[in-house]
Amino acid sequence: MEFQHPTVSQIVGQIKNLLEGQFRNISFVGEVTNLSSSATGHWYFTLSDSEAQMSAALFKMDAFRNPAIKNLKDGDKVLVSGGVGVYAKRGTFQVIVKRITPVGKGDLKEQFEKLKRKLQAEGLFDLEVKKPIPQFPRRVAVITAQKGAALQDFLNIVQRRSLWMDVTLVPALVQGDTAPASIRHALEKAIRFSMEEMKKKSGKHYDVIVLTRGGGSLEDLWAFNDEALAWDIYNCPIPIISAVGHQVDYSISDFVSDLRLETPSAAAETLTNSQMQIKERMDNAKRHLEQFSSSLIHKNQNKLFRMNPHSLLEKLYSKHRSYQRRLEQCNLKHRMYELTSLHDYTMELEEINQRLLTQISKIDEKKQRVDKLGELLRVLDPSNVLERGYSYAEDESGHVVSDRDSFEKLKEESSLILHFHDGKGRVVKRRES
Repeated sequence: MEFQHPTVSQIVGQIKNLLEGQFRNISFVGEVTNLSSSATGHWYFTLSDSEAQMSAALFKMDAFRNPAIKNLKDGDKVLVSGGVGVYAKRGTFQVIVKRITPVGKGDLKEQFEKLKRKLQAEGLFDLEVKKPIPQFPRRVAVITAQKGAALQDFLNIVQRRSLWMDVTLVPALVQGDTAPASIRHALEKAIRFSMEEMKKKSGKHYDVIVLTRGGGSLEDLWAFNDEALAWDIYNCPIPIISAVGHQVDYSISDFVSDLRLETPSAAAETLTNSQMQIKERMDNAKRHLEQFSSSLIHKNQNKLFRMNPHSLLEKLYSKHRSYQRRLEQCNLKHRMYELTSLHDYTMELEEINQRLLTQISKIDEKKQRVDKLGELLRVLDPSNVLERGYSYAEDESGHVVSDRDSFEKLKEESSLILHFHDGKGRVVKRRES
């Protein structure tokens, strides 16, 4: 018989039922850190003491009933009430807060402020004792975690901006209970190496030491709030830059160091600023030198071109051609038409002659038409018909008697005039007997 092992989801489900059932309504005191809100109105933070920490969430509707959440900040001590919730997909649990009430400053925040006041009173923060950061450091020791993101950020910027700066990593733990001792040991190691190189006059000593790590909660950065580490930084003969956390994070090492910078990237940029300025000046000088050289070469090339015999001959030929054109313009023989306007008159006369020819052509056309009409009139002339033996009669009033009806209408003894081709004759109308 094969034994059936439980699955992960079954085990997590049992834990979820056990925790959520047993810790359904609990209240306890803790210190707020990593406080943040989401775009949906939920709040997330960590509740901790000196020994442990727990994630917590205050969802949107519960946040409306607890307006005090908006005034809280990291380090505040609060009393929370709620229940434990298990997120099965990640296998994590957190406190689902229903009520939150401030009860004072947290222990870590109070310890930080107490140590800060003590060291400030002892003069560790005085500006008079701070050493200046070299403008052109050649060798820099970086104390941080070997595989941390802070180191990569620092090195990336140095590689992009630096011209000659060497970076040496002195690895140390930057989080946890053993981190302060690890950082102090790394600092002592860097100081001892630098002092030995200075005695040898090898030029390999460190000009600056950088203490750095990425951002985190107050607990994550607590290693840099160690009093013994603060005294080591104060007594260090090498200038120290503290670049711990983000812009809003402050630690004791920031106050006691010779220079505090917001991030590892800011530390790298500050150390390479002077080199970048020199690089920019060199780039500008190079650009100006190239422009000046190009201009000078172009100027001399033009000068050499003008002094070239071929160029001089070309100028002489050009002037000769110019004078020749001017001389031709002075020749009156070739400019007769231009100066006397004879050309214009000739063109005008040509236009008049052309118009005259056109009119003559039109007259010829009309003459031919008149001749045709005259011939037609000659053909239609009655006298030409009379020459062939015909005649026609007119009454006394001059009307032509062209038919018998007109003749019958005439009165008796009316006179008629007969027209012949060679003259006229008169006759009288009489009735036939």
